[in-house]
Amino acid sequence: MPRLRRRVIEGDMTFFDHLTELRNRLIISLLAVLAGAIVGWLIWNWVLHVSTQPYCDAQEARGALVNGEAACKLYITNPMELLTTRLSVSGYIGVFLASPVILWQLWRFITPGLHRNEKRYAIPFVASSVLLFLLGAFVAWLTFPKALSFFLSSGGDVETLFNPTPYLKLIFLMMLISGIVFELPLLLVFLELVGVVTSRQLRSWRRYAICINFVVAAIATPSQDPYSLFAMALPMCIFYEVAILVGRVLKK
Repeated sequence: MPRLRRRVIEGDMTFFDHLTELRNRLIISLLAVLAGAIVGWLIWNWVLHVSTQPYCDAQEARGALVNGEAACKLYITNPMELLTTRLSVSGYIGVFLASPVILWQLWRFITPGLHRNEKRYAIPFVASSVLLFLLGAFVAWLTFPKALSFFLSSGGDVETLFNPTPYLKLIFLMMLISGIVFELPLLLVFLELVGVVTSRQLRSWRRYAICINFVVAAIATPSQDPYSLFAMALPMCIFYEVAILVGRVLKK
C-alpha cells in the first residue's frame, strides 16, 4: 500500500501530505470534468435543440411567427463565437456529468479529519449531494421558460434576435447555481454532525434564515426574475426545516 494512502487511512498526515492528497483529488476531478466535456462536445446539436425549445415556445405564445412558425432561431455574427460557445457549453455539461466524482473526491478529502462513526455517512452524503444537485438543476430548467416569457413580455412588440452564447450561458448558469444552492440542507446536516451547530440553534435562527434565503436567492439568481427567485428561495426554506428535523433524528 502506498505510504500516503496508508497515512490517509490511519489519519496520520502531515501538512504536505494534505497538499499532496488535495492535488490528487483535484487531478481526478479535473479529468472527470474533461471526460464529461468531451461527451458534451459530442451531443452539442442535441443540447442546442433542447435548449432552444423554451425560446420557441415563448415566441409562439407571444405571437412572434415567421411563415407560421415561431421566430426562435439563434444568430451568431462572429465566426470565432461558434467555437467558443460550443466549448463553454461543453464545459458546463462536463461539470454536471462529473458532479458525482467531484463530490466523492471532496468527501474523501474530508474523511481523514472525521471520527470513525462520522465516516460511515460517506455513501449517503455523496448520493444525497448528487440528487440535490440534479434536483436544483431540474427546478431551474422548469423555471427558465417562465423567466424567459417574463422577459419577452416586458419588451412589448420588440423583435428579438438572440445570440446563443449569452442565451445558453444563462440556462446553464441558472442550473449550476441552483444545483449548488440546493446543497444547503446537506451542509447544515454536516455542520450538525461535526458539532458546529445544533438543531436547537437552527430553530432559534429560523426567522433570520428565511430572510437570508430570499436575499441569497435574489443575489444568486442570474436572470433576476421573480419566478426564479421564488423557485430558489422557497425550497431553501423547506430544506432548512428538513435539516433541523434530520439533525434531531441523528442526535437521537
